[in-house]
Amino acid sequence: MAVSMADITKLRKMTGAGMMDCKNALTDAEGDFDKAMKIIREKGQAVAAKRSDRDASEGCVLAKAEKDFGAIIALKCETDFVAKNEDFVKLARAILDAAIANKCKSLDEVKALPMGDSTVAQAVIDRSGITGEKMELDGYKFIEGENIAVYDHMNRHILCTMVQTNLPAQEQAHEVAMQVAAMNPMALDEASVPQEVRDNEFNVAVEKTKEEQVKKAVDNALRKAGFNIYISETEEHLNEGIMKGLITEAQADEIRAVKAKVTKEKLANLPEQMILNIANGRMAKFYKEVCLLRQEYIQDAKMSVAAYLKSVNKDLTVVAFRRFTLRAE
Repeated sequence: MAVSMADITKLRKMTGAGMMDCKNALTDAEGDFDKAMKIIREKGQAVAAKRSDRDASEGCVLAKAEKDFGAIIALKCETDFVAKNEDFVKLARAILDAAIANKCKSLDEVKALPMGDSTVAQAVIDRSGITGEKMELDGYKFIEGENIAVYDHMNRHILCTMVQTNLPAQEQAHEVAMQVAAMNPMALDEASVPQEVRDNEFNVAVEKTKEEQVKKAVDNALRKAGFNIYISETEEHLNEGIMKGLITEAQADEIRAVKAKVTKEKLANLPEQMILNIANGRMAKFYKEVCLLRQEYIQDAKMSVAAYLKSVNKDLTVVAFRRFTLRAE
C-alpha cells in the first residue's frame, strides 16, 4: 500500500529511523504504526546480533553535573562518521540526562531506565538498526555531592572528566578537571592508591635499586680489569666482540667470571638502609606522577595541584574526580 509523507515523518520522529526505513516499515505493516515500530526494532536487534563481535571503538563521551549529581557516559559505535551524527549525539545526551535525573549508580541502572516506549538498552539497539553499526554503552562514572565541575576535552566528545571540590570553586575545579584530562592521575592522593599497587611499585623500586647498585659495582670491576663495558654488557655483545676479533674466547670467559663474582659479593653486602632510602625516593616520584594532588600543576610547574588550590583558599582541595576516554593510553 502507498504511505503518506506525513505518516513517514511521524514514524521518523517516533523512532529516529531514516526516511526509507520508515517508508518500508509502514509499507510492510500496511500503515499500522505499532507494527511498523516493531519492524524497525527487530531490524535493530538483528543488526546488534550480527555485529556483536565487532569492535565499537568510536563514539560519544559526555559529562554533565546538576545540583548534587554528576555523571560521565560513553555511547560507543564502530565509526567516526556515526559518532559525529547529530541524532547519535542527541541519544547520548538523552541517556545522560536520564541517568542524572535518576541519580543512577551503575551502568545496569542506566540501561534499565525507561526511554520512549521501552528502555535505554532497547533505544541503543534501535539506533544500531538505524545506523547498521554495533553500539554499546560504556564508561559510566558518577560523583554524588555538591561543587562538581565537568570538562569535555576540546569539546570533541572523546575525553571527559569531572572534579569535585570540598568548597564552591567552579573556576578552580574546572582547571583541575583539565589537569585530570591531560595528566590521567591514578588516584587522588597517596592514601588513595590501592595497597596492591603500592606494594608492587615498592618491590619494583627495591629490585631496580639493587640491580643498579650491582651493575655499578660490576662496571667498576670490569673497567679496573681493563675491559670494554659495552662488549661486557650482554652475552650477545660478548659474542659480537669475539666475532669481530675485539676480544678472545679466554677474555670473554674472564669477563663472565668477573661479573659473576662481583654480582654475588655485592648482593651479599648491599646496605639495606641505603636501598630503602633510594626505593622510597622512587616511590615519592611515583606518587608525584600518579596522585592528582601531588602532580605538578599544568599551568605552573613550580607548584603542585594541592598548592595551587591552597593559593586560592587554604582550605580548598579536591575530594573526588572521574575520567573516561575512548582513546587507548
